[in-house]
Amino acid sequence: MVGKLNFLTNTRPDLSYTVQCLSQFMQRPCTSHLDALMHLLSYVSKTADQGIILRGNTKLTLKTFTDSDWAACLATRRSVRGYLVMLGGSPISWRSKKQTTVSHSSAEAEYRAMAQASAEVI
Repeated sequence: MVGKLNFLTNTRPDLSYTVQCLSQFMQRPCTSHLDALMHLLSYVSKTADQGIILRGNTKLTLKTFTDSDWAACLATRRSVRGYLVMLGGSPISWRSKKQTTVSHSSAEAEYRAMAQASAEVI
């Protein structure tokens, strides 16, 4: 089920973080992970009409949003970073991923998130 939800994140970026969290426990899931999966499936069934909306716009402005939460993973103390790139008001690229290294400050975590988003824009 988590693999199918991972595919669904292509059109439902609101699921990305939760699916990423569930993916970490694929080898040794426990009851709490199954409960979280069932909660997510309930959310998906109630919001089936939501997804990416592409808008026609003559003003093609490129905007990028980025964020990071410092040391969010309690087990590894690694941060989760994310970005969203929009062109003319429509999303064209996004990502949410746990950082590969431990950041020593919130500023460092934010810097790493901005660097990843900048590389995507370039």
